[in-house]
Amino acid sequence: MNDLSRAIRWPGYLAIALLLLIPIAVLTVRSGNWQQGLMLYALACAASALLLLWFALALILPWFREQRAAVLGFGAATLPGAMLLALVLTGGDAPPIHDITTDVTDPPRFSEAVVEARGERSNALDIDSDVIEQQIAAYPDLHTLVSETSIRETFQRSEQIARELGWEIINADLNRGRIEAVDTTTIMGFKDDIVIRVRSNADGTLVDLRSVSRVGVSDLGTNADRIREFREAFRRG
Repeated sequence: MNDLSRAIRWPGYLAIALLLLIPIAVLTVRSGNWQQGLMLYALACAASALLLLWFALALILPWFREQRAAVLGFGAATLPGAMLLALVLTGGDAPPIHDITTDVTDPPRFSEAVVEARGERSNALDIDSDVIEQQIAAYPDLHTLVSETSIRETFQRSEQIARELGWEIINADLNRGRIEAVDTTTIMGFKDDIVIRVRSNADGTLVDLRSVSRVGVSDLGTNADRIREFREAFRRG
């Protein structure tokens, strides 16, 4: 290791430190300090991506020909952070919103119990016309689901799908036609609230969903994808 040039050794040490910083950032978010955790996470991923570019350049520079094994090893340490950054950037086309629904004219409402569970520091649940307009432009495929089965059967099927998707059911009230659940994101452990509304009209039994993130500005398309996942499972059934 002492034979390595400083141009490889010190960036290598930094790459290892950034690799260790990523799980620390995730744990910080999960502890409730999500703003600080996300800052650490963004810093680690962005710096890892820059270091990956440096190590990629070092592989083709003649000055580091005899140190390629170390360059490859240190470069490998930057891959997790660079890949996580790429995953975030792929959601760059998603609008800066976090409240998605299948009924843009009359979105399902959450119960007071859910509002209290979200806490004062969570995103508001007020219906925002600007958010609705952005959703219509970004997710025109999200619409009310229509079923030919009875309200009871549709309600039970909806609850079953929610459980199969791994959502934590908080409330299931057939009389009100409302199912409320929480879904926790895999890496950061963010909690998103979901309400499913089941009612009927002349067209049949209608199922509408609303999925809202508790924190953050943009959900990077997570809530829309969650509704799509429910929709596909509903249609298969």
